Amino acid sequence: MDDLASFMSVVDRVESAGFAICPGFLPQPEVFALQEHALGRLAAGDFRPAAVGSSTRRRVRPDLRGDEILWLSSPDCGAERRLLERLEVLRLAFNRELSLGLFEFECHYAAYPPGAVYARHLDRFVTDASRVLSCIVYLNSGWSAADGGALRLHVGDGTVDVLPEGGTLVVFLSERFWHEVLPATRLRLSLTGWFRHRA
Repeated sequence: MDDLASFMSVVDRVESAGFAICPGFLPQPEVFALQEHALGRLAAGDFRPAAVGSSTRRRVRPDLRGDEILWLSSPDCGAERRLLERLEVLRLAFNRELSLGLFEFECHYAAYPPGAVYARHLDRFVTDASRVLSCIVYLNSGWSAADGGALRLHVGDGTVDVLPEGGTLVVFLSERFWHEVLPATRLRLSLTGWFRHRA
């Protein structure tokens, strides 16, 4: 699938269902490069325990959210730059086709150690409506169902589980879909972010 068809497929699925799951969105060489970079930063101690809540209510609660994160304020390697350029094309496609008014993308790496979870939650805060689309790119090699660690989307009266296979992109409406991260038996890596509009 060429890039244009890939981007339009994501837009079409979000328009029709509110979410899109796109295996192979990121080529494997790019997945490996981002994975190695993230692992290097993790080993260097650059990640920090993630918190839950917003503003003054932010707290580190490992029982609710057990990942460590590293915010990506600007790219410091070629693979990061290429991924952000790819996501910028996707942002423009969403604005052109769906008039979403997205003006920026914020993101961080997320590293879940074995057994860590993120309890069911929404990505849009009650006090901040700027997040429009949640976006996750998985950076794991050779992932199988036995490894666990699925993203569980609550869709209607049921659920959709997405394995965090390297190169898979998941996009969904931040205010609409409750979701959670199930425990894995090995380290689970992703780059997680949000397309935002001006609140």
